[in-house]
Amino acid sequence: MTLNDPAAPLYADLAGDCHVSFEFFPPKTEKMETQLWSAIETLTPLAPKFVSVTYGAGGSTRERTHNTVARIAQETPLAAAAHLTCVAASKGEIAEIADAYWEAGVRHIVALRGDPPEAGGRFEPHPDGYAGAADLVDGLMRQHPFEISVSAYPEVHPEAASAQSDLDNLKRKLDAGATRAITQFFFAPETYFRFLDRAAAAGISADIVPGIMPVSNFAATQRMAAMCNTDVPSWMARLFEGLDDHPAARQLVSATIAAELCRKLYEGGVRDFHFYTLNRAEHSYAICHLLGLRPNAAAVAQSEKAA
Repeated sequence: MTLNDPAAPLYADLAGDCHVSFEFFPPKTEKMETQLWSAIETLTPLAPKFVSVTYGAGGSTRERTHNTVARIAQETPLAAAAHLTCVAASKGEIAEIADAYWEAGVRHIVALRGDPPEAGGRFEPHPDGYAGAADLVDGLMRQHPFEISVSAYPEVHPEAASAQSDLDNLKRKLDAGATRAITQFFFAPETYFRFLDRAAAAGISADIVPGIMPVSNFAATQRMAAMCNTDVPSWMARLFEGLDDHPAARQLVSATIAAELCRKLYEGGVRDFHFYTLNRAEHSYAICHLLGLRPNAAAVAQSEKAA
């Protein structure tokens, strides 16, 4: 049975051969910290390839990001990846941060140019810093043999001069030593597949992992999408209309939309997925379950031991 078979249940008998990773953000309050660690505990048994922790605009969450990543590396069986940006930091400061991660047992960096501290502002390199993510990757690789992930924009970075220049920049990051690219979130499978075709034509052969973001708050998603040049289809607005006061129904609709996207990507050959969890486990866990993933006995045992 295939996705094109109208008689086939969409999620019947999937092989469970996907690999997943999850993104979290550092908590600001005790309540948010409890929510984060609950999400990590829930998702750990799915044996993700890695989990990453974001870095605020202008390095605003540097200390909290480091503390969260270090704790994941030290207290869980998960491979922890730390986001690191070029914004408002010299090469020397970034080297110190990278050394601290290496000493904490972190071997994976998500290397990003980063957003300026002021919303709507333009990136300005630090006088003694890196000009962009490609240079950052090169510097990190000279310092330690990190595994490095970088970002990719299927719908073109909002500051890129053109789609081709954006692809050229992605290639520079990968050529500098990055292992893979992770895409910005998107909502149409053809957006991802067209991007893969363009990347291949540009000589890019590294893995490009789709970034999946289940929509927990539609208005907030629209704001984020506008900032990163992601198209939000009109049909999505109609599906979320009238659900502001119905959180349970909204969650069901959100999970259904994201699961359908993942199923279509799977049908097209995708076996790696990166979930932007927003520190909530339910959507990502449900989608992984629908894709055939089940708790890994070894991961469960390690998680219980760590706890």
